[in-house]
Amino acid sequence: MKFWKLHGIGNDFIAIDGRFDGIESSEYSNLAQIVCHRRFSVGADGLLVVKNSNKADIEMVYYNSDGSRAAMCGNGLRCFVKFVYDNNIIRKEEFDVYTLDGIKKININTMDGNINSIIVNMGQGSLLSKDVPVRSGKENFINETIKVLDEEFVVSSMLMGVPHTIILVDELDLEVVSKYGREIEKNKIFPEGTNVNFVKIEDSNNILVSTWERGCGYTLGCGTGMTASAVICNYLGKVDKSVNVESEGGKVTIDIGETIYMTGPAVKICEGILEV
Repeated sequence: MKFWKLHGIGNDFIAIDGRFDGIESSEYSNLAQIVCHRRFSVGADGLLVVKNSNKADIEMVYYNSDGSRAAMCGNGLRCFVKFVYDNNIIRKEEFDVYTLDGIKKININTMDGNINSIIVNMGQGSLLSKDVPVRSGKENFINETIKVLDEEFVVSSMLMGVPHTIILVDELDLEVVSKYGREIEKNKIFPEGTNVNFVKIEDSNNILVSTWERGCGYTLGCGTGMTASAVICNYLGKVDKSVNVESEGGKVTIDIGETIYMTGPAVKICEGILEV
């Protein structure tokens, strides 16, 4: 099975063309767990599968490294776009991708025939507690205090394709991200779990984010998490509508309007044959 390995700001993925392999979209869980293992296989945060679509130009099927299927992955979508474009599966600079989070409109910026950056329509997201979902008697779960182990955190949650919880901090500490991120991810108030984003605000146009990703653990970058972080910070009046969001793996730009756009890179690491 041919594959590419790609990364979007350090968030890495294995991409395969599944249009003609006869495997149903719901049946890639075991493959994801095998090929994403960092000791016994290629290793990655997730598996991207290309499928034909009768709803859009192409479909992206995405599985986390633990075998759970996710509706959306922002960095994964940019990597998916590079994979289908560079392999001539879709050779247009504007096209639509079907995901479980709906149809995402794509714009590719090229330079000398090569992809320079990719603009992804991330949709609108939802601040409604029932959509996240989060068990709360309130319509929105914003600036709410929860106790985790020996600490209290003020958190805000939203659905940005997948559940995200944002915590504003004075400084980013990876030990804190790992210790408390894993606990918040599985907190009983989040029936489907949640991604956890620790956010430091630099100024009105720049924020730093460290993410504990649901089904994956600490990641160098999470596109939907960086988007959700910018949206929540804007909602709270902390940043403007155009925000540079930086994680350990790199930087994307989030533009907030009726629709939210993310602009960022996608990089091919290698290609090869999977023995599975």
